[in-house]
Amino acid sequence: MSAKTSGGSDAHKRRAGGRAAEDVEDGMVVGLGTGSTTAYAIEALGRAIEDGLEIRGIPTSFQSRQLAIEVGIPLTELDAVEGVDLAIDGADQVVDSPDSPAHGALIKGGGAAHTREKVVAASAERFVVVADPSKLVATLEAPVPVEVIPAAHTLVAERVRELGGEPTLRSASQKDGPVVTDNGNLVLDCAFGTIEDPRALGQELGAIPGVLEHGMFVGMADSTYVGVDGGLEVRTY
Repeated sequence: MSAKTSGGSDAHKRRAGGRAAEDVEDGMVVGLGTGSTTAYAIEALGRAIEDGLEIRGIPTSFQSRQLAIEVGIPLTELDAVEGVDLAIDGADQVVDSPDSPAHGALIKGGGAAHTREKVVAASAERFVVVADPSKLVATLEAPVPVEVIPAAHTLVAERVRELGGEPTLRSASQKDGPVVTDNGNLVLDCAFGTIEDPRALGQELGAIPGVLEHGMFVGMADSTYVGVDGGLEVRTY
């Protein structure tokens, strides 16, 4: 079963994605995230290119690559550029608690693209999250996607249980068997309940042998653009 979250209107998502696209300037290298809200940003960038904007995009998944090609965004790769100017991506949950040290922490990976998403975001001068109000939470509580090499999934599952989590191997929705990532790996969705210290949990997950990457993004986002009724709200970290 996929960990992909739902909720939020198309209008909310369109406002958030469109606002992020407005931050893109001529000559930029842009990280193109994955998901329904980011898709609106990619489509907006395609329209801007038709109007003369010159950029290069780095897609984070097969999905974002195909959409970028469809709307005419020239593509490149991380090893072909000096850096990424701006990364735009969505999230499954975003901590919206200004008084909390976890403010701005994310859970990503509902689309099983979090490894490349994290690499691109970490390479960017600026990382902007696009979201609708349903993604805002006081404390992270969604299952954490963990990408694991196939030979290690039972070991990783055992270690996750030792950390107090309940791992579930993500199953594909339209084929028999598990979801396989663009990197050829498996995904464990690890339920921990309320996550009071996302940074500590992320460090513990990252230390497990066989884990390629987890979906905890802590201290990475610079801003979150939230589409709301009649406008947009901005969170800056």
